[in-house]
Amino acid sequence: MKKLALILCCLALVLTFSTPLMAEKGGSKSDCTTIQDGSLYTSDGRLIVTGYDEWGYNYQGHIFNGYYCDAYRDAAWCQEWRDVRLTMKWNDAWLSNKDCDGDGLLDRHYGFDSYIGSGAWLTNHQLGTYVDDDGNECQWLYFVKIVAVPADAELVEGIWYTADGAEIGPVIWGEFAIIQETCSDPCGGNHGVEYLSPVGPGFGKFK
Repeated sequence: MKKLALILCCLALVLTFSTPLMAEKGGSKSDCTTIQDGSLYTSDGRLIVTGYDEWGYNYQGHIFNGYYCDAYRDAAWCQEWRDVRLTMKWNDAWLSNKDCDGDGLLDRHYGFDSYIGSGAWLTNHQLGTYVDDDGNECQWLYFVKIVAVPADAELVEGIWYTADGAEIGPVIWGEFAIIQETCSDPCGGNHGVEYLSPVGPGFGKFK
C-alpha cells in the first residue's frame, strides 16, 4: 500500500510531461505541417515519426503505451516505478498531431490562449504490483480522466463548477479538473470508483 501511495502521488508528474506548453494563435488548417511531412520534432529535439517511437509515444494516434519511466526517457529519478505499466490517451486539443502555428512543434490547445475552454482531455491508466507487509504480491490498477474546464467555469475551494453551479471536479494543474478516478487494490482495500463527477464522466461537454 505504501508503494501504491507513492506512485499515485507521482501521477501529476507523469501527466505534466504530457501537458503541452501554450501555443500562439495563427495560421490555418490548410497551412498545417503533419508528422508525415517529416519535419516535426519533440520538445527534446527528436524527429517525430508515425507509429510508436522507442519510448512508447504514438503522437499520430494520440496515445502513449509503455512503462512509467519510458514517459520520462528513463530518467534516473523515476527508477523506483520503472515496472509500472502506463497508458495515456489524449485528444487533439491536448496535443495535436499537426503544427498549424508554424513553430515546428505539435500544437497545444490550438486557437485558444490557454487550455480553458479548449475541450482538451487526457486519460491515464496505471498497472503495477507491490509486496505488502505480509509478503504477498499485490496488483493494483489506477485510472483517471482529466478535462480542461470551460471558459465560464468557477473555481471554489479547490473544486471547479459550471456556470450554473454544477460540480465538475477537483482542480488539477489550475486549468483542469478530474472527472473520474478509479482505483483497484484488493490488498489495500481499494475497490472501484473513488470519484465520479456529478455532471458525468463523458468527454465533449466542457468546451
